Amino acid sequence: MKRINLIFVLTVFCAALGLAQGPTHIETPDYKFTRFDHNHLIYPGDSVAMERFFDKLDSLFFTGQGHVSIMHIGGSHVQAGVFSQQMRDNLLNLFPGITAGRGLVFPYMTTNTPASYSISRTGEWEYFRNALPFETRMGLAGASTTTSDTAASFSIVTREKAPRDITPVFDFNYVKILGYGSLTPVVHFGDKIINGTYNADEGAYTFILPDYTDSLYVDFNHQAGTFTVTGVYLDNGMPGITYHGIGINGARVDSYLKCQDLKRDLKLVNPDLVIFGIGINDAAAESFTKEKFISDYSMLLDTILDVNPECAFLFVTNNDSYKKVSRKKYEVNPNGVLAEEAFMALGEKYDGAVWDFFDIMGGLRSMKNWQDEDIAQKDKVHFTSTGYALIGDLLFNALMEKYTEHLKRNSK
Repeated sequence: MKRINLIFVLTVFCAALGLAQGPTHIETPDYKFTRFDHNHLIYPGDSVAMERFFDKLDSLFFTGQGHVSIMHIGGSHVQAGVFSQQMRDNLLNLFPGITAGRGLVFPYMTTNTPASYSISRTGEWEYFRNALPFETRMGLAGASTTTSDTAASFSIVTREKAPRDITPVFDFNYVKILGYGSLTPVVHFGDKIINGTYNADEGAYTFILPDYTDSLYVDFNHQAGTFTVTGVYLDNGMPGITYHGIGINGARVDSYLKCQDLKRDLKLVNPDLVIFGIGINDAAAESFTKEKFISDYSMLLDTILDVNPECAFLFVTNNDSYKKVSRKKYEVNPNGVLAEEAFMALGEKYDGAVWDFFDIMGGLRSMKNWQDEDIAQKDKVHFTSTGYALIGDLLFNALMEKYTEHLKRNSK
């Protein structure tokens, strides 16, 4: 990257921030039981991969050109959508006009659906997820939903259910429906029916819409047959940041490794940065070992690097958690410490950044304190919406701290 004049960079950066009303540091409440003063990214190895990612942000922010793809992958912490939504909104609020497409989404048929988009459906659908035994083909989204109902349809609206001042607008005119079966999906756009083009290599039907919209309605022309949806990709072809939230309740690392079309879909998303939040379900198992955890993660990381050798990795350590041992009794899960050590080892091996949330939240047995403050749920594993939003703000602050350091280094 060419050297940038410090005064010019900071002037442009700060001016844009002022226009967007989006600071690089979000004020967060403090709690005496936390270690928020430890809220920094750690580089166990070097930082070459993260610097490449920051270079891409530079190009986008200071020239208005380019596209940055961020993929946040995990279990229920990510499927709920609040954590990733907070990160997405904060990043897109940095600069006006950098909102690219919504990216890869899934028409979940469960109650734990992301708050950043809405789903409705007609007809009968059967839902499968990678955390449970399955026989259907799945891809990166880690789920599939199958119908043979002639009345089947689904719709997606890319508006947050509770929009705020910083809520971005996700219009799109380019759609890919990932899936397979004897039926052929069609998209309804007003009174028009849009037919797609099938690409066998992508396993997807591509639809070019006549105008931008925030709503997608899909059916199968009431024909007899079956179809399985494994994901929906929404884009608008504009420069900006696409932040993909990939999460499945109960998913472990090997849950994603079992998805046959994982690598195929990774080529579509082509991430520049992957934020990993998989691990809380792995560490809940009695058979959990640090060595197996590192081995499984390495297979996933190698698959991503096969798709994009320059992809940067950001590992989020497991939160402190408890195991339910009887109807009213919980015991702390000591595997959070082992998982923390494993993430540090992965960060060193794969030139990744580590956000040690286990330490930042207060370490072992701190989850009970979060529950007492109503920012964690009674199961002592998950957080409330307020808690997930706080976690998103904390990670955003840590990422922006490193990005600001990058700007200063490249301006000298």
